Amino acid sequence: MGGQGPAAPQSTALEVDPLSGRSGIRVRGEISEVTRPRWEHALTELSQRHQGVSYVELSEVAFIDVAGVTALAVTAMDLNSGRLVIEAPPPQLPRVLELFWPDLDRIEVASR
Repeated sequence: MGGQGPAAPQSTALEVDPLSGRSGIRVRGEISEVTRPRWEHALTELSQRHQGVSYVELSEVAFIDVAGVTALAVTAMDLNSGRLVIEAPPPQLPRVLELFWPDLDRIEVASR
């Protein structure tokens, strides 16, 4: 009887731009089931351009789910050499990495 349906989802946008002056990407938004295809595509492109060190700047990412962290870890493990430097990640990202991939040395996390 005239009840409202489920609340509309919050923003599902994920913006990814290249970093200026260094190899890497800047990401804005939330990394979740809805935005994961865009995130995984960005990581694939980053890995194809990777040479030595690539940066992933996440200061404007409010949330990343476990599957999003998994995609990041898999990308790092698949690199031929070098590492990914994750800058200013949301707080759950380093916790998930430490829980599931405590010895993954191809990711360096630079906290907020």
